[in-house]
Amino acid sequence: MNNAHPLAWYPALTAVSYHQRVWLQDRGSLTRRIQERCSGFRVQPVFQSLSRVYGDEPDVMGLRSGEWALVREVYLYCGDTPVVFAHSVVARKNLRGAWRGLSGLGNKSLGTVLFTNPRIKRTPLQFKKVGSGHFLYDRACSRFPDKPADLWARRSLFTLHGQSILVTEVFLPAILNLPL
Repeated sequence: MNNAHPLAWYPALTAVSYHQRVWLQDRGSLTRRIQERCSGFRVQPVFQSLSRVYGDEPDVMGLRSGEWALVREVYLYCGDTPVVFAHSVVARKNLRGAWRGLSGLGNKSLGTVLFTNPRIKRTPLQFKKVGSGHFLYDRACSRFPDKPADLWARRSLFTLHGQSILVTEVFLPAILNLPL
């Protein structure tokens, strides 16, 4: 996959292993998939605040330049090992609407909310390989002394009553140690 444009996300995967592809392309609940394959699943919040958003996220979210959004970042753990870094963005104005409960999730999984309401619709997945210097890579790897060369990420919008949340998941190397 040629990332000629630094902001480009792609609708399909190329040059990934079968194991990576299975994890990246699964459109079900990532939380549930990990829970079924490990003991000691937990969510560790690392950042949640009203903030400006990164890269092309304002365009994807339909936000005006400088508009604030709630940004939430967590690690999904299998035992003591982080396997996914998740970054979600919801427009500040939507915290009073369809997504009003999101600011109080704490160490609960966002996936639990998104996949239990049949009215929530998901857009097709987009994929990107991120490396050092990309905000997702830098945030996902900030706590690790040994950093991989790059990581695969996927994202999609979840929409309820015309209001969207952008969910991006960065797959950490340890995800490949879990059974398919």
